[in-house]
Amino acid sequence: MTNGLNPEQLDAVQTLRGPLLVLAGAGSGKTRVVTYRIANLIRHGTPAERILAVTFTNKAAKEMRERILGLLGGKRATRGKEKRPRPVIGTFHAHCVQILRRHAQVLGYPARFAIYDRSDQEAVAREVLRALRVHSGMLKPADLLYFISQWKNAGVRPEQAAVEARTDKEHVAASGFRRYQEAVRLAGAMDFDDLLLLTEALFSQHPAIRQEEAGRFDHILVDEYQDTNQTQYAIIRMLAEDHRNLCVVGDDDQSIYGWRGAEVRHILNFQRDWPDAKVVRLEANYRSTAAIIEYANRLIAFNKVRHDKILRPARHGGRPPRVLQFKTEAEEAQKIAQEIARIIDRGERQPRDIAILFRTNEQPRVFETELRKVRVPYSLVGTQSFFDRKEVRDLLSYLKLIDQPQDEVSLLRVINFPPRGIGVKSVETLLKRAVAAGKPVWDMMEDRGLIGELPKPSQTGIHHLRNLVIEYQQMFAQGTEPMVDVVRRLINRLELFAVLERAYPTPEEVEARKGTIIELVNAIGEYETSTESPTLAGFLDEVMLAGREFGSKSKDRGGNSVTLMTYHSAKGLEFPVVYMVGMEEGILPHRRTLQENYDDVEEERRLCYVGVTRAQDELTLSFPLQRMKWGKLRPTFVSRFLYEMTGQADNPNRLRAMRAARQEILGATPYRSAKKTSSPGGQSQATSRRQAARRRHGAR
Repeated sequence: MTNGLNPEQLDAVQTLRGPLLVLAGAGSGKTRVVTYRIANLIRHGTPAERILAVTFTNKAAKEMRERILGLLGGKRATRGKEKRPRPVIGTFHAHCVQILRRHAQVLGYPARFAIYDRSDQEAVAREVLRALRVHSGMLKPADLLYFISQWKNAGVRPEQAAVEARTDKEHVAASGFRRYQEAVRLAGAMDFDDLLLLTEALFSQHPAIRQEEAGRFDHILVDEYQDTNQTQYAIIRMLAEDHRNLCVVGDDDQSIYGWRGAEVRHILNFQRDWPDAKVVRLEANYRSTAAIIEYANRLIAFNKVRHDKILRPARHGGRPPRVLQFKTEAEEAQKIAQEIARIIDRGERQPRDIAILFRTNEQPRVFETELRKVRVPYSLVGTQSFFDRKEVRDLLSYLKLIDQPQDEVSLLRVINFPPRGIGVKSVETLLKRAVAAGKPVWDMMEDRGLIGELPKPSQTGIHHLRNLVIEYQQMFAQGTEPMVDVVRRLINRLELFAVLERAYPTPEEVEARKGTIIELVNAIGEYETSTESPTLAGFLDEVMLAGREFGSKSKDRGGNSVTLMTYHSAKGLEFPVVYMVGMEEGILPHRRTLQENYDDVEEERRLCYVGVTRAQDELTLSFPLQRMKWGKLRPTFVSRFLYEMTGQADNPNRLRAMRAARQEILGATPYRSAKKTSSPGGQSQATSRRQAARRRHGAR
C-alpha cells in the first residue's frame, strides 16, 4: 500500500498516534498522503467509522472519499446487504450540520432548522435595516452581512460586537447584528456561519454533548489547516482534546483567505498548542519544473512569519519563466490572446492546458474580449452560482417551504408566485401581525379570524398555498414514489414552464431557463441514487452546503477551454501553461493592502506564490506600463514580487517603485524616475516601448 511514497510521505502515513503536523508544500502529494494514512489507520485496526476527515470543499471531500474507497477495495464492497463502514469525510459545515441536527433543540432551534444562503440573508438584512431606519448611504444589506460574517468568523457574538464596534458604521452594524440574529432564529433557521458558531457554542455550553460528539471518533484529520478560522480551530480542539489523535495537513505559505477569517497562526502555532506534536515536512514538488520552483522559493523566502521549508523539484530543468511588459492593459490582453491562439493552432497545447490568472474581478474583461476576437474558447470561473438563478431559487423556495413552513424568507418569496391573488397589503398585514405576536407568518396563515379580514382573492390564495404545502409534505413523508417524480409533479402543478414562457421574450432564453430547472431535478436524482436514505431535508442540506462551489461551472465552460480565474479560485489546481497578468503594485500586492497597512503584504506574497506554483511547464508574468484609470492612461509600477522572484530585490528601483505606488494610492504625486531602467527579467514586445518605459519604472 505504501509503494511509490517518498520517505517523508511514508513517515506521515506510518505515524498513527498523537498530534501530527504535516507541512505539505505545493505539489507535494498532500492528498495522496492523507488518503494513504486513513487507509493505513483502518488496516491497523481502527474502525473506519471512528475516523473523521474534515476539509473545506465538497469537491475535495468527494475526491478524498473516492480515493480511500479505491484503496480499501472498491466503492460498493458489501457483506450481504450491509455496506462496509466508511470513514466520515466531509466539510466543516457538513459535519456541523449533522451535529446540530442531533442537538440544535438545546440551543432553542428546531431539529429541522432551515439553512439560509446569501439571498436569504440579504432579504433578512434588508428588513433589519428598514426596521432600524438606516439609509442605504450609511449601510447596505451587503455591508451589514460583511460585518456580521467577520464577527462570526472571529467567534464574536452580537452582544460582544456592540462592545468591539469603533466607527459609527460598526455601531449601526452591531445593532443590526442583534436584530438579524433574532430574525433568523425566530424563523427556525441558521446561516452558513451559524453552523460553525452554534456548534462551538453547543460544545462550550454543554460539556456532555461535546464529549458525546468527540467520543464518536478515535482519529481526526484536518486538510488545509492553514485555512481554519477561529471557530473551526476551537471546534477541532474540543473534538480532539481527549484522544489527541489529531493530524493536520497544510501549508502556511498557501494561507490566502485572511479576508474571510482564516488565521495562519493556527498552523504556525500548532506545536505550541500540542507540545508533543510530530512535524513532517513534505518538500518534494512533483508538479512544476525546477525553473519554476526556483522562482517560487525565491519569492516566498521574503515572508518573515513562516515555517522553515523549501520546495525541492522532482522535475529538473524546464524553460525559465518569462517576464513580459506591454504598453497598456489592452495590449497585454491582445498579445497574450494572440499568442495563446498561435499555440493552440500549432497543436502545441490544448485550450484546457492554459490558465490566465488575475488578482481582481475587473481584470478579465479585456482578456474575454480579445479571446473572443481570436476565437479561443474560454471559461471564466467564479460567475453567478447555479443556485442563485431566479428559477432555481423559486423552486428551491417551494421545497424549503414544504420541508420547513416556518422558513419565512422562502414563504415570502413564493407567497404570490406564481400569482395567486395575495396582494402586497395582505402580505404586510400578515407580517405585522406575525411580528406583534412573535410568531412565524405561516402560523398567522392558520388564524381564521385574521384571514377572514383579508380580501377574498387573498383568502383564496392563502387557502390554496397552505393546501399545496401540506399535500406535498405528505407526499415527501410517505416516500411511496421517488423524490424526482414528486418534484416533477410540483413543477407541473405550479405551471413553472408556462410562467417562464410568459416572462422571457425569446425561445432561446425560455429554453435555457427550463434547462436550469431540469438540471435541478437532475441534481435531486443524483442525490437519490447516491444516498442510502434520501430525504427532502437531506437534499436541501446538500444544496445549501454545495451551492458556493457550484458557481465554478460558468460561462463557456466546456470540456476544452482556456481558464480565466483569480488566484484564490486557482488554489488546489494546476495547468501546464500559466499566465500571471497585471503584475503591478496596487494590483499584486493589492492597493487595499497598501492603503491599510503598508508593511503587511505577506498574504499577498503568499497569493503570488500560489499563482507561481500552479504552473507545471511554462510560466509567464506580465504587466502593462500604463493602465486606464478614470478614463485616462496612468503609469503603473512594477510589482515588488517580480523583483523578488527574479533575484533583483536589492535593486534600488524596487524600493522606488514601492514608494511611488504607495504615494499614488494614497493620493500624492507619483514618483517618476528619469533614470534609464528596465523591468525585472523583462522581454518587451518592442524595443522602443521598452526604452521609453525604462525611464519610468523598473529595475536596472
